[in-house]
Amino acid sequence: MTRVFLLVMDSAGIGGAPDAADFFNGDTPDTGSNTIGHIAEACGADRAEEGRTGPLKLPTLDAMGLGRAISLASGLDAPGLGAEPSGAWGAATEVSNGKDTPSGHWELAGVPVPWDWHYFPKEVPAFPTEVRRLLMQAAGTDGILGNRHASGTVVIDEEGPEHMQTGWPICYTSVDSVLQIAAHEERFGLDRLLKMCRAVAPMLHDMKVGRVIARPFVGDETTGFTRTPHRRDFAIAAPGLTLLDCAQAAGRDVHAVGKIGDIFSMRGITDLRKGPDDKLMEHLSDLVDEAADGALVFANFVEFDTNFGHRRDVSGYARHLEWFDAELGRILPRLREGDLVIVTADHGNDPTFIGTDHTRERVPVLCHGLGARELGLMGFVDVGKLAARHLDIPAPDPEATP
Repeated sequence: MTRVFLLVMDSAGIGGAPDAADFFNGDTPDTGSNTIGHIAEACGADRAEEGRTGPLKLPTLDAMGLGRAISLASGLDAPGLGAEPSGAWGAATEVSNGKDTPSGHWELAGVPVPWDWHYFPKEVPAFPTEVRRLLMQAAGTDGILGNRHASGTVVIDEEGPEHMQTGWPICYTSVDSVLQIAAHEERFGLDRLLKMCRAVAPMLHDMKVGRVIARPFVGDETTGFTRTPHRRDFAIAAPGLTLLDCAQAAGRDVHAVGKIGDIFSMRGITDLRKGPDDKLMEHLSDLVDEAADGALVFANFVEFDTNFGHRRDVSGYARHLEWFDAELGRILPRLREGDLVIVTADHGNDPTFIGTDHTRERVPVLCHGLGARELGLMGFVDVGKLAARHLDIPAPDPEATP
């Protein structure tokens, strides 16, 4: 029996989505965005020199076929990524009508999103009366703060002092289908914040808002406010049988690393391991030794997206790619015979692009354990099917009732 390690580099797209013109950053269509390809070009032109230098160095991923996948997806010959692949490689295209985390992960796990997400308008106030009323009722307060589109760190700085005085939660949204609630872990209380999010989530999910996210923070007006690692996502459940459901139904262990537990509402998951990306890599390394035969390990490395993509930090994104590549290079030789590693992404977030939103892109599909071959252009759902075949379990079924 073999194992599958499905690793998502959150937002590491490779350009070329055929419907990119239908998705926007502000008023600019995502046409021409290419997250890894443009980072490679910037590195090759010495425009990503903060904390690193020179061409983008990804020997492990390139040997798995990254350069070829970028060329297949977008036609770009990315500087420094020209290795002859020793792995199986392809480029996947999404069909769900979104460029967000749940859409990408569900579809990678075999279940495209069958509806359009609800997005709150870029108006002040952003939330309709019934949502505001529910938020106040769940918080036990006479009002809320924020009530607009905002950056999470900025809105805490702006509304934090009044939050400390009134105890009102800071509620905000973004271009994603999401409602985020920030509150001080001591002034408001972490348990109270989680209880509030849990209470409002069903109504938001009925509206087809993808996630309610708890964003706890600490600090004060003098020292500044800092978000803590105790973030919690309350996500709408996938509508069909995902790869995780099928693996668990077949009696296999399903190890979730990072945001996977939140994205899949803990359905089909045996255990969950969380932390920042460096800690997640430690968890992944441990699971190479610990995971039983037949197990599925599904990991999301979110800091590509949150720390570097949204912040349009080209050097930082390049550093993180090089860090991931080096760590992966240490893990691959330790795999058991028959193990399969699939490295992919859920959408793009081109740090060279206008705006701060995700970008609609194809994603790489890089496999260690299938030999050297081209997988070609494929769908996101084909990633879940590929993993299911290797585990010898039923394929995901988007039509089946969970």
